[in-house]
Amino acid sequence: MKIGLVGLNQTGKTTLFNLLTGRGDGVAGGGKGTANVGTCFVPDARVDFLSGLFKPKKTVYAKIEITDVAGLSVSDGSGGSGSSRFLSDVRACDALVHVLRAFNSSPIVHDMGSIDPARDLEAVEMEMLFADLEMIEKRAARINAGKKVTKEHEAELALLDRCYKWLEKGHAVKDLDLTEAERMAVRGFSFLTEKPSLAVVNLDEGQWEGKLWPHRDELHSVCSGLNIPVLELCVEAELEISRLPDDDRRAFMEDMGISQPGIAVLARAVYGLLGLISFITIGGDEVRAWTIEDGAAARPAAGKVHTDFERGFIRAEVVKFDSIKELGSLAKVKEKGLFRLEGKEYVVADGDIIQFRFNI
Repeated sequence: MKIGLVGLNQTGKTTLFNLLTGRGDGVAGGGKGTANVGTCFVPDARVDFLSGLFKPKKTVYAKIEITDVAGLSVSDGSGGSGSSRFLSDVRACDALVHVLRAFNSSPIVHDMGSIDPARDLEAVEMEMLFADLEMIEKRAARINAGKKVTKEHEAELALLDRCYKWLEKGHAVKDLDLTEAERMAVRGFSFLTEKPSLAVVNLDEGQWEGKLWPHRDELHSVCSGLNIPVLELCVEAELEISRLPDDDRRAFMEDMGISQPGIAVLARAVYGLLGLISFITIGGDEVRAWTIEDGAAARPAAGKVHTDFERGFIRAEVVKFDSIKELGSLAKVKEKGLFRLEGKEYVVADGDIIQFRFNI
């Protein structure tokens, strides 16, 4: 799962990247127009509880790969010299996080001269839309220049033409009404406007406390029309807090009214955006969270743990997290009859604790 942090210059993308990954060595856009790439671990209170209960040798949280894409410069209306690199890095991501600046800092001049998160989001979205139009034009030209246009090519051209006309109206490909087969075909093009996205508004401490910032209502209106969820984070303050000892960290978070760290808030939103859930495996050696698509059956879920588990799948031993949290041990869960054996078609639920039986 690869998540791209996108936005204009001077929005705090790299600060958010450092917060999420726990790193402090990131420089804006990775330096020289390249991208920062790092991994963040998804906080999970269920994993924390089970680790405390079973005392494993190793505890492994679910992971998200974060890419801090080089900032896009659109102050001259042309996308700037970083546009090509920006678009290339974005195509490799599964979902996008628009980092939008609301904070006001006199030493850091906004790339477009003023604070307007709604305008900034629309500028980046428009840049991606133009890039998709250009890609369709190039692909259609290559097909038509070939020696023979096959029936498959004709079907592809027809689908591309639908996408092009939709984009010309200012709409994203993800909002185009497509069949499942068409949607799968479209994914092969890696359209930028087909990627699911959410917006993170980067606030200063005063804005966080007052929940007021420039163009707030306008941004929510724009994002509602584009089906983009909006999160508010005070990124700079959270980064400073994250570097404190545990006791001090909790105290400062309480003082600022931060109930959950930014990574937890963002991870939950990303999971919802991509339709993902986690199941957990437990034991003396390891407690681990595994990420799968919501609605996945037990057999392919077993393949996440090991290919042999899927190939030789027999049964899934399933315990609900709430049951073991309430009763405190697997033995008591079994005594109460809350331990279940499920077949390969069982649909895994978020937070299921599973042990797979298999035979090769």
